[in-house]
Amino acid sequence: MPRRLLKKHLPDPKTICDHKHLQFFGNRLKDPNLWHLNRRSVSGAFGAGLFWAMIPIPFQMIAAAASAILLRVNLPISVVLVWLTNPLTMPPIFYFNYLVGTWLLPHQQPLPDMEMSLEWFMHSMGEIWLPLYLGSVTVGLVLAALGYAAIRLYWRWHVVNQYRKRQQARNTPSSS
Repeated sequence: MPRRLLKKHLPDPKTICDHKHLQFFGNRLKDPNLWHLNRRSVSGAFGAGLFWAMIPIPFQMIAAAASAILLRVNLPISVVLVWLTNPLTMPPIFYFNYLVGTWLLPHQQPLPDMEMSLEWFMHSMGEIWLPLYLGSVTVGLVLAALGYAAIRLYWRWHVVNQYRKRQQARNTPSSS
C-alpha cells in the first residue's frame, strides 16, 4: 500500500487530538490504531466510511468518526470516505438507494413524479423515508463489505508482489 502517499495527505494525529471540538472523545483519540496504516486499520476504515457515506443523515462525518473510534480503525480515512456523497453525487446515489429500497419492499412502487429538489424531498419524506433508508442501509452494508474485502485483497496482493520483487532482486546475479 502506498503509505508515503497516504501519510502525506492525512492530517497529523496530534493536531486532531488537540482540536478543541474533539475533546469530548477524550483519550480515545490517542489510540494508535486510529492512526496506523496497516491492512486491518485501513480496510476497516473503508468499511466504516463507505457505510456511512450511503446513509442520508446530517453529520455523516461524526458518525464515521465515532464508528472508527469504536472499531479502532483508521480515523482520517473513515471520515474522508464519507465525502463520496457530496452535493454533486448525493442525488443519484440516494435515488439509487431509494430504488433498491422500493425493490426490497414487497408493495412499494417508486413515486412517478419524483423531482431532484430539496422542496420536493422535504414534502415527500413521509412517503419515501422507509424505502430510502432500507435501500441506504442495504447498499451501505454491501459497499462496506466489498470495500473491506477489496482493500484486504489489494493489500495482500501488494505485499506478496513486493516480496516477490525483493526475492527476484536477491536471486539475480549483479553485473559488477
